[in-house]
Amino acid sequence: MGAPLTVALLALLALGADVPGMAPLRPGPSGVGSNPPAALPPDQQTPQPGAKAGDSTAAPAQKPADHSAKSLQPQSRLLLIRFVDGEFARVVQPLPGGKKGYKLPAGKPLDMKKLSDALRLYGTAAGQGDTVQITGIDFRPDAIVVRINGGGKKHFNWREHIQVGMGNVSTPPPQAESYAQHEIPGATLVLDYPRGVPDMGPDDLKHDLSVMLDFSKQHSSAVNWIDTLAPQFQEAIKNEKAIVGMDSEMVLAAMGRPEHKVRERDPEGHDTEDWIYGTPPAKTTFVTFEGDTVIRVKEFN
Repeated sequence: MGAPLTVALLALLALGADVPGMAPLRPGPSGVGSNPPAALPPDQQTPQPGAKAGDSTAAPAQKPADHSAKSLQPQSRLLLIRFVDGEFARVVQPLPGGKKGYKLPAGKPLDMKKLSDALRLYGTAAGQGDTVQITGIDFRPDAIVVRINGGGKKHFNWREHIQVGMGNVSTPPPQAESYAQHEIPGATLVLDYPRGVPDMGPDDLKHDLSVMLDFSKQHSSAVNWIDTLAPQFQEAIKNEKAIVGMDSEMVLAAMGRPEHKVRERDPEGHDTEDWIYGTPPAKTTFVTFEGDTVIRVKEFN
């Protein structure tokens, strides 16, 4: 082969020209003229962003949390106080005494061994078949505290704590036994709701207390008392309003316990007390008492 021909072949090779019978020296673009890669099995494929729920590569959807359960609402609290506080009931199981109260899991059967132990430790405040009265209801995030016949805490009696002395001689206070017979034993039930107190009505609370107390055969003290009031007061309580002339019990029955109480003395020297319902700028009602009688009701929107 002559030198000129050899130089021509080298030039053609440098320019990448196709020469018959020779494979190209430069590789083509990746994937061009080649078979596509084999698809991976479904269990080895990587989920793609935006994949639909029906795709085999889509991640399983998570079940949304259930937010249907409501906690106890302020209006429900007022109804519980209005229609359960003050009610009478018959004792189904003996009520233990004690300051801390007897813890009662709501909606669960009564643990008779635990009740027997509490009765042995703290005594019996009320026996089976006795008639008792609900005298107070308090609310906690996970419990409702129900006081019966004043609760389990013993009331302070000043006569049991005084001494009469003259010089170095003193007379001890009278024996507590002489006054104990006049005290009505009380108890406290603590209804326990581990997941928080749910929204409920008066009948629901009575049902949760039914393992210890029976309200079914007792006359409603609230209904009987309201029936004895003058028509204008009955109508006001029905409409959940306070009017002039009511006493504190009537206002509690109509509107429940106030959020705030403020005592002051007017320019004429009379002591008054305002019961305040609501908080500005929301609707606020001021119920003013002189003594135990409502003398003024003002509403602010």
